[in-house]
Amino acid sequence: MIARITGRLESIADGAAVIDAGAGLWYEVMVPSCDVERLSRRAGQEVVLHTIHYLEGDPGRGMQQPRLIGFLNEADRGFFRLFTTVKGIGARRALRALVRSPGEVAAAIANKDAKFLVALPEIGKRTAEQIIAELNGRVDEFAGELAGEPAADLSEAAAEALAVLVQLGERRADALALIQRVLAVAPDLAGPEPIIQQVYRLKAGGR
Repeated sequence: MIARITGRLESIADGAAVIDAGAGLWYEVMVPSCDVERLSRRAGQEVVLHTIHYLEGDPGRGMQQPRLIGFLNEADRGFFRLFTTVKGIGARRALRALVRSPGEVAAAIANKDAKFLVALPEIGKRTAEQIIAELNGRVDEFAGELAGEPAADLSEAAAEALAVLVQLGERRADALALIQRVLAVAPDLAGPEPIIQQVYRLKAGGR
């Protein structure tokens, strides 16, 4: 079982990232649609992906192939596993559907927001209703602070900073709160790196 991969992101295309893990090992890892653009900005950098390893294909015909799916943090991986327990939501369909972050999708389920779900690729009205019926009450830990209120309106830089902080071990709710405090004082910060630097200054007791 491959649970996590650390390595240099060589490229990302068609929903799959190629990771150079060293020692001559290169892994192709499928990623959710919501992470493609974010990861493309980190090409050439070291990344950590929390993975799901599964077999794709028809076992009866002996045509199964091993696949890896990667996520920027463990919470997103946990939500994906739960999301794909819904009847008719396989791994490939779920990857295409998740054009919004798992936290936002979980919040929509918690809020019984079928309109939000229907706006996702691959999700029609009947499927949205089925997702809510099967998962409502089971996704609160993934929705976190987003449940019961609209998703945080973050800039692209802030959203990327949030993803990096979560990947570095921060709880999503704590990281979001810190980013919001930083941007309240310095709203003109450009790019995720300055935001992350100010977050750690804030955590260390700086201003």
